Amino acid sequence: MTSTLSTRTAPVPTRTWSAVLFDLDGTIVDSEGEITNSLAHTFAELGLPVPDEATLRAYVGPPLLDSLRLMAGLDDEQAWAALEAYRAHYGEHLLESPVFPGVAGVLQRLHAAGIPIALATSKPESMARRVLEHNALTGYFTVIAGAKDDESNSTKADVVADALERLRAAGVDTTDAVMVGDRGYDTLGAAANGVPTILVEWGYGSPAEAADTLAVVHSADQLRGLLLGG
Repeated sequence: MTSTLSTRTAPVPTRTWSAVLFDLDGTIVDSEGEITNSLAHTFAELGLPVPDEATLRAYVGPPLLDSLRLMAGLDDEQAWAALEAYRAHYGEHLLESPVFPGVAGVLQRLHAAGIPIALATSKPESMARRVLEHNALTGYFTVIAGAKDDESNSTKADVVADALERLRAAGVDTTDAVMVGDRGYDTLGAAANGVPTILVEWGYGSPAEAADTLAVVHSADQLRGLLLGG
């Protein structure tokens, strides 16, 4: 996949993170193809015009129900029908998304160093668990937080808040937590909870989405260096 973010890497002071939160789609797994294919199938199945590829890619990241309302102009009944059709198709293909090169190693190194890791994704938590379990990544995570199946608690700010609360309930210090994501939604959602964000270049963001991040990294090695030092 061709990177779309600036290659800027902001200077980051040396520090020890008390917890690391990860986005899923575009950060841990390369799910764009499966998501956009399922969206195209959904629009066609419902007899709606199928958006072009660039528009379909814009759906990757934000809560899907909101995007169906705002971007596709669907009313509540239509949006829920589209969401159900999408989930039925995507549920058959979500395990086809590969883990980005080097990311599993970063998770392993963080876990070995004793740094608690949480997943904070707007994807339904049930689906996110399936993806992590399929890729043998579940054991690295102290908390797996995602949207509920009824799409409540689906904004990134809500998901990050839930992840932080569940980390604290597990006895984790969250005063020096950091978010790792690929879209401006990750940055804004983390910032709403007082958490800085490192954006990964291998995801689906645009240059404008790199604003207000702590740093932008172009490789798993760079990410590992910022999270673990060295």
